[in-house]
Amino acid sequence: MIKLLVATGNQGKLREIRRLLEGSGVEVVGLDQFPEAPDVVEDGDTFEANARKKALEMAQFSGYLTLADDSGLTVAALHGAPGVHSARYAGEQGNDAANNAKLLAEMSDIADEKRQAEFNCVMALAVPAGDCQVFAGKVSGLIMRGERGDGGFGYDPLFMVPEYGKTMAELPLDIKNRISHRGAALKQVLPVLQQMAEQA
Repeated sequence: MIKLLVATGNQGKLREIRRLLEGSGVEVVGLDQFPEAPDVVEDGDTFEANARKKALEMAQFSGYLTLADDSGLTVAALHGAPGVHSARYAGEQGNDAANNAKLLAEMSDIADEKRQAEFNCVMALAVPAGDCQVFAGKVSGLIMRGERGDGGFGYDPLFMVPEYGKTMAELPLDIKNRISHRGAALKQVLPVLQQMAEQA
């Protein structure tokens, strides 16, 4: 069994990652076990830059193998916005209701056939010594004209997955994990973690 620090304060994200790693020989540790942890400033202009910075800084601080991700929504009609600013799109970090309201307002005049979007996730896996590997996943969908579903978090109630005819917030967690951007990235991380667990 190896310990993996998942460097996020987002409980929804932590819950999804814990579920995805069940039975893998990896024990997931949250940031709540490190109250003195530094607040990493995510000032990169790409998802990868932010994920890499967070993973490396937290691995060095904690002495643990560390997984960090930066993820967000990119909307074609908004030239890729909200992008790396997804969590603070409306100005306040992590205010899902305000972010969703702003997105709906920005897209109010955009025709149904031009509402394509992607959820993107870049995960960085860092060891305290400074090595860092990067993995990426994405899922394509459409932005709805109103929220549907009460599961998930963030933009999930607005993000329609066409093959299911449901928003991310309406899908059961196991299906969401199977198809999501985070699930796609973590599937690539998993064999690397399992190899580390075997060698530990």
